[in-house]
Amino acid sequence: MEGIIAIWQRDMIKFFRDRPRMIGSFSMPILFLIVFGVGMGGAMESLVTAGTGAEDFNYVEFIFPGIVSMTLLMTSIFSSLSVIQDRDFGYMREILVSPVSRVNVAIGKMFGSASVAFVQGVMMLVLMPFLGMRIDIVSFLQLLPVMFMIACAFASLGLLVASLLNSMQGFQLVVNILVMPMIFMSGALFPLNNMPAWVDFLVTLNPVTYGVDLMKHIMIDVENLSAMVREEMGLNLTFFGQPVTTAGEVIFLLGFTALLIFLATLTFRRKN
Repeated sequence: MEGIIAIWQRDMIKFFRDRPRMIGSFSMPILFLIVFGVGMGGAMESLVTAGTGAEDFNYVEFIFPGIVSMTLLMTSIFSSLSVIQDRDFGYMREILVSPVSRVNVAIGKMFGSASVAFVQGVMMLVLMPFLGMRIDIVSFLQLLPVMFMIACAFASLGLLVASLLNSMQGFQLVVNILVMPMIFMSGALFPLNNMPAWVDFLVTLNPVTYGVDLMKHIMIDVENLSAMVREEMGLNLTFFGQPVTTAGEVIFLLGFTALLIFLATLTFRRKN
């Protein structure tokens, strides 16, 4: 346990000392918020209003949980780059020859990356009043553990990729190839209705899909939306034909995290 805390603490100290990184990591989510929220908001609201008759539909409110999820995804995965940096500078070798087990090393790095992403995700919530959005205290308290769980799932993916690669350039290339399709095939920025079967298959297997859906159900008053709006905006998720429940989404994300931590641990043993 002490090994996990020490590794986590080191990553947090590095994050809070790197202010350009803290500011720069907001650039992509805010750019997406401007492009999709401002640029496409009018068109999307007109389409939904024409299709469902719901005149009070707010597209920015619909995509904001997806933007926060995107922040969690990008920050947690790119924070895992520290695994390669630690390996290059010899710090990882020092950890691995210590009594700390490989499993605890992997868990400590995962918690470090997830905590950094969680802090940045919470900081994104500061934008809500400026976007005309509100969240009550109960929903806020529900949101925090869900955000951390999602960050852990994404950090475990970054950890596995980092454990498989030897160079920072290779890591950034592979992650960029992974991240963008995962965002666009998650329903974070636009509804995924009437897609080809192979796209539906990828959407079903995409962990970001369930993270975004959990966030939307907490941050948006989904139950009070009309059935037509929920269907139009892709809020009725299914898993190979079966309706998705909140418990099912949590189990999927926890299983995904455990599997990738296991694989990352095996890779640590093989490569180090």
